Amino acid sequence: MADFEIALSEGPNVKDLKIVWTPETGLPKIQSTGSSSGVLAKYKPQDVLQEKNLVDGLYVPPLDPKKQRKLARKNVKETAGAKWFNMPAPTITPELKKDLQLLKLRGVVDPKRHYKANDTKGVPKFFQVGRVVEGTAEFYSGRLTKKERKQTFADELLSSTQLKAYRKRKYLEIQDQKQQGGKKFYNQKKNRQKPSFAKD
Repeated sequence: MADFEIALSEGPNVKDLKIVWTPETGLPKIQSTGSSSGVLAKYKPQDVLQEKNLVDGLYVPPLDPKKQRKLARKNVKETAGAKWFNMPAPTITPELKKDLQLLKLRGVVDPKRHYKANDTKGVPKFFQVGRVVEGTAEFYSGRLTKKERKQTFADELLSSTQLKAYRKRKYLEIQDQKQQGGKKFYNQKKNRQKPSFAKD
């Protein structure tokens, strides 16, 4: 228990009432010498708070407002804004990244369709992936069957027979062009440089 001392002076004056309370901390008691040059007189409250070992052990320092604002900005989920109905930024998976790359190269997929050039080089920050639902007014040939519909855009393109035939044709054209400047072209060039009697 804590020690209480009440000292009343003679007379009814309330100003003379003296109350002293000392908490029980379990530490050895320091004998006061009565003079101001005692052990406790050396320490001031400001000095005690400035000591590092006491600060860490006794109280939590006040939070820095700059750090609080930075933490709050980090914790708020980023959105595209109110004009875009607070569309959140999606987590980019490898499959999603491949689909986005294919969308950028969509001009190569179909030779009869032409698209405007992309103004962004990297992956967009805010976007959504949806599924196209065909209208009832569309004819059956305009719709995809369940077998044709795939999980990702890349799988859909790879399974298309028309696209396979187009890719194969373009590949063979490119190979023919490259072979024109090969060994045959080199031999013809060398033959032209030879004198007329040495030509093949």
